Amino acid sequence: MEILTYNTISFLFLYFFVSVLCQNGSDISPIGSPSPFGVSTKQLIFKDRRLAVVYPIIQAFKATITEDPLNRTGNWVGGDICNYTGFYCDNPPDNLSAIALAGIDFNGFLLGAPTLEGFIDKLPDLAIFHANSNKFAGSIPDISQLKYFYELDLSNNVHAGTFPMTVIGVKDLSFLDIRFNLFSGSVPPEIFNQALEVLFINNNDFTAKLPENFGSTPVRYLTLANNKLTGSIPRSIGNLNMTLIEVLLLNNKLTGCLPYEVGFLKELKLFDVEDNLLTGPLPCSLSCLDKIELLNLANNLFYWEVPEELCALVNLENLTLSGNYFTKVGPVCRKLIKNGILDMRQNCVPDLPHQRSLLECTEFYLKYIRFCPYPETYKIIPCKDDYHHHWEGSKAKTMKAPVTYKTLSRHKF
Repeated sequence: MEILTYNTISFLFLYFFVSVLCQNGSDISPIGSPSPFGVSTKQLIFKDRRLAVVYPIIQAFKATITEDPLNRTGNWVGGDICNYTGFYCDNPPDNLSAIALAGIDFNGFLLGAPTLEGFIDKLPDLAIFHANSNKFAGSIPDISQLKYFYELDLSNNVHAGTFPMTVIGVKDLSFLDIRFNLFSGSVPPEIFNQALEVLFINNNDFTAKLPENFGSTPVRYLTLANNKLTGSIPRSIGNLNMTLIEVLLLNNKLTGCLPYEVGFLKELKLFDVEDNLLTGPLPCSLSCLDKIELLNLANNLFYWEVPEELCALVNLENLTLSGNYFTKVGPVCRKLIKNGILDMRQNCVPDLPHQRSLLECTEFYLKYIRFCPYPETYKIIPCKDDYHHHWEGSKAKTMKAPVTYKTLSRHKF
């Protein structure tokens, strides 16, 4: 009889303890209530009811995983969700005394699953989902109802289809990385209306033209490289003058001339349009790119002279103009060639080594030269009032490694 009484008291204490642990600032159903996912939470202890709610969602997703070579899901058991590998908890903004699942980092886990639908879109407090280098497939879930969500990285997976419209309208989304997937078709103009800081969509199979509202997002780091994008670079790029730091447009099928408005990008440090079909003379407005460190215009159809004002930019570490049809470089540019900063190989400058043949250059100027719209803008230097500072001479500087070049690798950067 004494043993029965002791066991009864112990059971009642445990029940009270579990109830307390699961009442931390939340009004969600108590533990042991039926789960819509068919996963029982009975006899589990959770630090917060919010965690009890996401437990069956996680377990249901775990059951769909087809590959886990590193056994990353091995400890996805029990009620201590905050210590599951790849899961991170924090205090949600609406209740700083509560504990919720705030972030997921599956980078490099090599997990395989047919879809993420019914998983990340069902985690109400999720703010960050990073899943580089996995084998997730299917369409990208609609995360527009997740009120705290702001970072999505699904790079280097096997998602396919058109651009994931489910990310359009996610109010606070600032980081979108879907590079190295199998997406195709056009890039919707709506994505450039969002307040993104980072947009990486390189190494897919996107086609069609860049939309005219290209410059409507306050993006800082932009990578659209290694797709099949066509058309010209929109003049609206000049609207990014206060934000854009690095942009990679290399290895597409862009045509037309460099817009004069590129010279407005006063925060720009890296601009790479190598391996396109861009043409025309270089606009003198490029000499206003005070902070530019790496400028790569190689393997296009640019022609005539290289502006001396461009070569005089004091922060230039690498200016690559090889594989074009330039005919003239002045003394300032020649100094950069001598110092290994300017690459002028395979152009049409008669007295420089490693140039195109006379026949090839003549044929280009007779048959393929194209004139640019707004020709009156190509000699304008919009920052001319401050022009003197370009000629102050070299300054001691330390160049940080570019962020966006790392996106050309499949893996986490």
